Order: sequence, then structure tokens, then C-alpha cells
Amino acid sequence: MNLLRLSLRSLRREWHLPELRTLVASLVLAVVALGVVATLASRIERGMLASAAELIGGDIGVSAPQALPATFVDQARRDGLQLTRTASFPSVAFAHERTQLLDVQAVDAAYPLRGTLELHDRNGHVLPGHAPAAGEVYLDHRALVALGLAVGDHLQLGGRTLTIAAELLRQPDGGELLALAPRALMSLADAEQVGLLGRGSRARHRLLLAGAPDAVRAWRDWAEATELPSGAQLVTPEQTQERMRNAFDRAGSFLRLTALLSALLAGIAIALSAQRYARRKTAEVALLRALGTSRRRVLGLLLGTLGALAVPAAALGIALALGLAQLAWLLASQLFGSVPTVLPLAPAFAAAAMGIAVLVGFALPPLARLAEVPPVAVFRQSMSRRVRRFDVLYLIPALVALGLIWGQSGSLQLAGILAGSLLGVSVLAALLAGALLWLARRIAPGAHPALRLGLAALARRPALSVIQATALSLGLCALLLLAVVAPALLQGWRQELPADTPNWFALNLQSDQRAGFSQSLARIGADQLNMLPLAVGKLTAINGRAIDQLQFADPRAKEWTDRQLRLSWSAALPPANEVVAGRWHGAAPDRPEVSIDTMWRDMFGLKVGDTMRFDVGEGSLEARVGSIRKVDWSSFRVNFFLLFDPAHADTLPHTWLASFHLSSGHAAELAQLSRDYGNLSLVDVDSLLDRVREIVDRVGSAVRWILGFSLLAGILVLAAALAASAAERRHEAALLRTLGALRAQLRLAAACEFALLGLVAGLTAALGAAGAGWWLGRAVFHIEGFVPPAWPLVASAAAAAGVVMLLGLVGTRRVSRTPPMHLLREG
Repeated sequence: MNLLRLSLRSLRREWHLPELRTLVASLVLAVVALGVVATLASRIERGMLASAAELIGGDIGVSAPQALPATFVDQARRDGLQLTRTASFPSVAFAHERTQLLDVQAVDAAYPLRGTLELHDRNGHVLPGHAPAAGEVYLDHRALVALGLAVGDHLQLGGRTLTIAAELLRQPDGGELLALAPRALMSLADAEQVGLLGRGSRARHRLLLAGAPDAVRAWRDWAEATELPSGAQLVTPEQTQERMRNAFDRAGSFLRLTALLSALLAGIAIALSAQRYARRKTAEVALLRALGTSRRRVLGLLLGTLGALAVPAAALGIALALGLAQLAWLLASQLFGSVPTVLPLAPAFAAAAMGIAVLVGFALPPLARLAEVPPVAVFRQSMSRRVRRFDVLYLIPALVALGLIWGQSGSLQLAGILAGSLLGVSVLAALLAGALLWLARRIAPGAHPALRLGLAALARRPALSVIQATALSLGLCALLLLAVVAPALLQGWRQELPADTPNWFALNLQSDQRAGFSQSLARIGADQLNMLPLAVGKLTAINGRAIDQLQFADPRAKEWTDRQLRLSWSAALPPANEVVAGRWHGAAPDRPEVSIDTMWRDMFGLKVGDTMRFDVGEGSLEARVGSIRKVDWSSFRVNFFLLFDPAHADTLPHTWLASFHLSSGHAAELAQLSRDYGNLSLVDVDSLLDRVREIVDRVGSAVRWILGFSLLAGILVLAAALAASAAERRHEAALLRTLGALRAQLRLAAACEFALLGLVAGLTAALGAAGAGWWLGRAVFHIEGFVPPAWPLVASAAAAAGVVMLLGLVGTRRVSRTPPMHLLREG
């Protein structure tokens, strides 16, 4: 008979079996959990990338020091993209005999393509705006205060009188989140008419584009294959600013982590159900073998039955996953405002493929072994449990699990940490379960009757008890990582940017101005003041050889040797810096020393003991590399690639760089400070800080949404693990009821058994989640000093025992209420 027809007939005959229904439910819910999480995570990640486009006002762009050739515009129109032109430049505004340097952005009528302008009208109402019309200008609060103006007044900019139509609150700014001067937004036509963009101007021109992802990708491929004009560069959401890229990288890691843990939970549930189904088929396979069926045909029949089961179950899972993901996005899309994202289909189909792969991977070894059950096993059940040498098939589940981790994480480091952590949890759970079984055999004879029955039940099924404890530990560990450790990691990320993080930088401060500047800041309420010297130099030699005679493997090295370098010095190791090689030089070493960042070490192939010579002003300084530092560039502190010792560098010509925190509402005081210290450049980084905090909040909300779907997979793992011994427990309950055991005694014995299993699983999961969280916090998310929350993990470990006990009691309730004769017939 045709194998497919026989498989379908077998499936129809066995559909009533609880093992098969559990397997179907496991596969469907696994695909749903994987698909919903992966689809939602993919959509959120796309939404975050799309919201990053708000930083530049478009999906992609190109920036150049001169107007771009028409070919770039023509290609964008051929690709069906929207476009807008902008130009940014410094200019001085005049009003009421006052002057103020402004950071001006001139835009056309289509601006912005992405994001919104937030404006204050003359009545103080906040409203989304459009590009200023000809003859109008928008000024930010600092500019209005500095010039003593209000909405509706006039000023002169570039020789033309403009009307202040609104106060500028927020704008897409081409990714230039740092403001060197108060900002203004004017019409591009006005700027061109008065000659602000003519030859010799300091304007930076941008062409910004937006449209369908495929069209944007096509234009980007064309632009990368085309030779850009001199000084031009592509502007993308991913490349707008280094600190923002760090924030988006962390956000992506969080989303991948949550999706991966959900995938592992679903995989564990599938594995447990498949193992149970394989054990259920042992007697049937032995009978087929006794009737003369070949091993190959038996294996084909088993795999055909699973295939006939898996395909419709996976299809149902895909449909449910897409439906639930769409529903979840309708509720969660408020996280990203009006950012448009289409429903991605690939994650749901990939989830179905992963679900089937896990099903085959974990079911194939026991099924292959099952096909080799000898015919005599019909008469002697022990023959089906023959001990065999190691079978290479049992590597398949491990390879499938590793493939699942790698495919979902997209990061070798993240995959390695999770794989190592979960392997440690498995080993620890197996050891603790083995110790519990050893203890059960010794204390059971003298224990309370209910406890004795519970311990005896564990000891009678040693292999199954270890498997249950390990599966529960892995599932609970994944849930604890999602529910306890992930929020703690997010909180640690938030704490890296406290409310008093320095949000202003002052450049070009002179040595004789330091005391007066500090006093002025103190008077206006600024705090967190930090000053470091700043010198400008050029690298000229390494280890006595001229830099132009050296060859470096890293292409970045040539660029850095051609540019002016920012140099500083300090006696103490600055915050957010960690020495990873050598020793910090201190205040006065015997000879000049320099500490370099790890990027410089890798870029130039440097090591401790090498020498470097720098030209600074009319002099030079040769210093020995005394230490190598790892710098946290996302800390928003003043950091340098190169730090000298102060004893030998203090004589170099230098100015000072200051950072400080100042709360909002001090625009007038800052304007006066700029007038008192005309040589200073004040840099506002509040916009950058606000964007990073916004990313953290969005990721936190996204993780909470994904956690809700992951809990479904966690419940499935617990149910599948506890159902693994359901048949044996029914038979034992029937025997005990026949011998006179009361329902209360059976319930109490089951409570003891499941509480002990839960205690082992909870303790192991808490230790594993703490270790994995500490490892992830340091290695992946780079949150210095991160310590997983101890008490929530301890409380979760204690609660796990209670949850497992309650679920076990619910699962055995029907057994204790059924008459003994009925149970004996069923057994």
C-alpha cells in the first residue's frame, strides 16, 4: 500500500490519542509563538529604523559641499521616490541692533519627507508644521531670546527682511543632532535669491529621498555604484551619528534576544511532545516488525505520519501568527506614531520552517531508534529499551537547537552566550535532579506517607524525572531572562543617561577664562561641570619611522594620518574609560606617555611600549604608549582617543573643552553667556539625549509586548513537561486507588512530587538567568556594573515551585477523581 495513504490512515486512526493532540497543539502554538514574536520583532525593528529616518527627514539622502548633479534627482524620479532639497549653513541675523550667529537650514516646500516639524504659534499652541513660505523664518527659543524677538516680529538674514512665523521646537535635521548655534529654518528659494548658497558659501547641500523600501534600496545601489562628487557622502538612518548607532544596535539586540528566547521555549515544547509520541508508538512498531514490516518501511510510515500532521499544523500556525501579529501591531503601533510598516510575511513562514525543523530534529532520533525495535519486543517490553552505543543521530537535536539560536540571534556573540548559558542550565539541572533522586532513595522510607509516595514516584522514573527537571529549568530560565533580566537590562541602560547627564559642551575656552566661566555657570544653576585641555596635532611617526613610509592593513589608518587630531591629557583615568593593557600613566611619569583607545590599537597595530610622535603647533612631542583603554563612547562624557600625561603635555598650545548640565528654561542666561564670552561655541546635545531616551522607552514597550506572547510558549513548555509522565502516573494512581489510597493522599503525594521538581527547576533557572544576564549585560549590551536583580530572581525561583505544583495538581485532578476500575481498564 502507498506509504502516504497508509500514513494518512494511521493519522486518522490515532487522532484521538492525547499524545498526538499534544504534539499538534505544541507545533501549532510553537509556530504561533515563533511567528508572532518574530513578525512583531521584525516589524518593530523596521519601525525603529523607519523612525530613525525622522532624524534626517527622509529614508536616504546624499550630502555634498556643492549642489548635486541633476543625475541624482533624475534617478530618484525614475525609481518613483519623493525628494526634497535642503542646505545648511551658518549666518548672522540682525534685529534691534543685536546680532546672533545662527545655524540655518534652508528647505523647499516638500520638506520634511519623514518626521514632523513641531512649532509654537504666536498663541503658544503646539502644532505640526510645514516648510516656511517665502519671506518667513522659524527660530528656536535660544535664537528668539538672544535677539529679543517674538513670533510675528521681523529680522534681517542674508540682507533680506523675514517674518518670524513660528517658534521652532523640533525638526528632522539631517542627522546633525548637535547644534553649534541657535537654529533657524527658512525657505530654500529665499536663500538662493539673496545669494547665501552661491559660490564660496559654507553651505552643505542635501538631497533627501523617501518611498517604498525596494525603490529606496534600488536608488541606494545605484548611488553606491556611481562616483559621488568630491566631498559627498550618503546619509542613511543607520549612519547619522555614532551614539545613535550604538543605541539602535542595543535596541536590535534586545529585540533579537526576546525573539530568540521565545523560539527556544517553543522548541523545548515541541521536543517534549515529540519524545512522548515516539515512546507511545513503541508497542505498535514492535507489532509491525513482528508481522514482517521492514525497518525502512516502518521509518517511512512514522515520518509520513508526522509529515501529514506537521504540514496542516504549520499552515494553521502561520495563519494564526499573521492574524495575531496584525492585531498586536494595531495595538502597539502607537509606539511609533504614524511610521508606516507593512506586515512582513517572511518571519511567519520562517517560524513554520523552524517549527518543522525542530519537530524533525528532535523526533528523528527516537523514531529512527523506534524503527529498529526487534519483533520480540511484542512479548518482552524490556527489549525495546536495549542500551546501545552512541548514535550520531542524537547530535541532530543539538545541531537544530544551535541552528535555531544562530538563526534567531544574528550575532555570534549573542548566540554563543545564550548557548553556553542554556547548556550550563541543562547540566546543573541534571546534576540537581540526580542528587534529588539519590536523596529520595535514602529518606523516602522514613518520610511522611505523602512525601514518601512523591519521592518514590520520582525515583521510579529516574531518566524521565531528569528530563522533566531539565526541560522545566530551560523553560523557566528563558522566561526569567525575559520577565526579570531584560527589564533590568533596560533599566541599566536608562540609568546610563540620568536626568543630570551633561547636555551642553563649550568649545574654545581659554585658560584665563576658566575661573570666570565656572562662576558664571554656577550662577545660572549649571552642574556636572567637567573641563579638559584640548590641543590639535598631527601624527607624524610610529616607532621612529615617518608615518608616510608605513603601510597599514586597516583602510581607516590613512584617513586618520591625514587629519588633524584632538589631543588631551589627564592625571586621573576619566570616567567611562577602562585600562585593558598596560598601566595608567598618572600625573608625572619619568618620560612622556600616551594612552590610546582600542580602536587606535587595532587600526595602527599598536601595543604597549611603542612610540608615537605628534606635531603640535610649532613643536613636537614623542610619547611611549603606556596603556590601552576601552572607552564607552555612548556615555555622553568628554572622551578622547589619545590622552597624554599632564607633566609633559601641559606646555603644548591648547584651549579647554567643558561639558555641563543645565536644565531647560535658561535661554536668556545662555545668550548672555555667549555675549560675555564671544570666542566660545556652545553645543547643545539635548536633542541627541532625547532621541536616545526615546529609543530606550520604545524598546521597553516593545519587549513588554513580545513578553506577553512569549508567556504562551512558556506555559506550553510547563504543560508538555508535566504531561510527559501522564500515562505512567495514571497507571500508578489506578493501582494505588485499588489498594485503598484516598484521593487526598494522591493529591498530596502529587503536590510533593511536583513541588520538588519545581524547586529544582526554579533554583537552576534563577542561577542560570542571573549568570546569563550578567554575561549579556557586560558582553553584548556593554552596561558597566550591571548586576541582575537578586531578590526578584529568588522570588521567581520560589514561585516556580508553587506554579509547577499547581499545574501538576490540575493535570492529575481527573486521575484522582476517576473510579479505580475505570483507571485499570484504561491502563
